[in-house]
Amino acid sequence: MPRALPRLPCPLLVALSLSLSLSVAQADTAPMFSPEGYRTTLYRSPTPQQVDGGQVIDTAALQTLLSQQPRPVLIDVYRRQWLQGRFIEDEPHSNLPGSLWLANTGDGELSPAWQAYFVRNLQAASAGQPGQALVFYCRADCWLSWNAVKRAKALGYHNLYWYRDGLDAWQQANLPLQPAQPVPFP
Repeated sequence: MPRALPRLPCPLLVALSLSLSLSVAQADTAPMFSPEGYRTTLYRSPTPQQVDGGQVIDTAALQTLLSQQPRPVLIDVYRRQWLQGRFIEDEPHSNLPGSLWLANTGDGELSPAWQAYFVRNLQAASAGQPGQALVFYCRADCWLSWNAVKRAKALGYHNLYWYRDGLDAWQQANLPLQPAQPVPFP
């Protein structure tokens, strides 16, 4: 004859249910965007079709830009783990030929040191010209480059492009890549 499962006291069931409900509610209320409008979590997820302050381009449009003079500056913002004062190469990374890799500068919240790294390298790459064309990219469905475009706009740059599908689209088109290392920090 089957045995009945022991019954939990009703108050214990209520407390357990309430605890689970609060945990789910807290997870759902974690902000996905900072007060300044930068994406702060779930960076590898579907991205919008546009970015405020920049023009979205595809591979063909990027190739056209690259054939013009002056050439745009290509900026890869893919993340690289930073630990104990150095970048940790956990896997090889490649980027579009001629790119600067400003690792971690697409994060939603930057410390003052990472913000200074971003500012200093944009200043150098643009020769101090806010009208210099800058193309930010990462991977497909990656908010890091979206954040970087917004951050560059906030710094006064105004000729900004978001290569939305980034490295993945470049690879899919069988275009050349180069092994990459991040620009040294700081």
